[in-house]
Amino acid sequence: MQNPPRERPVRDERDEMIDRDAKNWSLELVVCATQVLTVICAVKGNSAWKGSLSLLFFGVAAGLLYKYGQYREKPYLYVGLVSLAIGLALIIWFAVTG
Repeated sequence: MQNPPRERPVRDERDEMIDRDAKNWSLELVVCATQVLTVICAVKGNSAWKGSLSLLFFGVAAGLLYKYGQYREKPYLYVGLVSLAIGLALIIWFAVTG
């Protein structure tokens, strides 16, 4: 006698919330690790601190620009664009000087 096929549960809002929370947690851990890496590189005199610091500014810019898209409040846009510019400047500086 064969077993009946297992039914797959239907994805609901709770599953979407869990997926979203998992992505948020993983991003927070990556940000934390990047901050530690930036400090270690700066203390050791390794120029990679410029590249890892640029990643943090890109993360700030992405969060603020997303909030601007949701709220349409200008301060989010302005600070997001400034953060993006700083991130770009740091990554270009790192690419040129090493």
